[in-house]
Amino acid sequence: MSFETLQKQIGITFQNPQLLKQAFTHSSYVNEHRNQHFEDNERLEFLGDAVLELAISQYLFRIYPDMNEGDLTKLRASIVCETSLVNFATSLDFGDLVLLGKGEEMTGGRNRPSLLADVFEAFIGALYLDQGFDATLSFLEKFIFPNIKQGAFSHAMDYKSLLQEVVQQDKNGQVTYKIVEEKGPAHDREFVAHVYIQDKLYGAGNGKTKKEAEQMAAKMALDKLNKDQTD
Repeated sequence: MSFETLQKQIGITFQNPQLLKQAFTHSSYVNEHRNQHFEDNERLEFLGDAVLELAISQYLFRIYPDMNEGDLTKLRASIVCETSLVNFATSLDFGDLVLLGKGEEMTGGRNRPSLLADVFEAFIGALYLDQGFDATLSFLEKFIFPNIKQGAFSHAMDYKSLLQEVVQQDKNGQVTYKIVEEKGPAHDREFVAHVYIQDKLYGAGNGKTKKEAEQMAAKMALDKLNKDQTD
């Protein structure tokens, strides 16, 4: 993949192509090309880390109006952790574009998780400098935020507790859960849970365990309650 292909893929054309290239330039490459005055991506990584935290904090604050500070912090941490950043970078084939020194390349640096996570943050920093915060948010809304909506970070969330808090605040009645279906072979079971508020069905969820299915049902109920408040 080329930098031109990447820009077409994300629907953004950098005003300063050198800034984009710098985001993918590892210090090992700079060290092997000292006479060409390349800059590595470490400063952009520093900036991108801050921009990413702000953008995700703003998004979570908006879509989870009833979530307390502790849960917001825990969810944000799961989104900006190395594993998640590597997944984001890999989904966009960022590893193909990294400029590495020969030694780093030979030792498998292109697939090293910490390197890919750093590149993703550096890219966010470059995007912010070149296009501004709104364009950076648009990129995240297109490629990253849908993962949050789809429950990719539900392992960090306790949707059942959050739903209980919301219902108690509004005095809407009791929350109850029911496993309505079990399917699949014994080694690969899948459960379907329903959640009821005052005996009215508010959400359904699937999971590999009963607990996971109930968590996803609670998430759907929270989404419905939030939607009802905004309509």
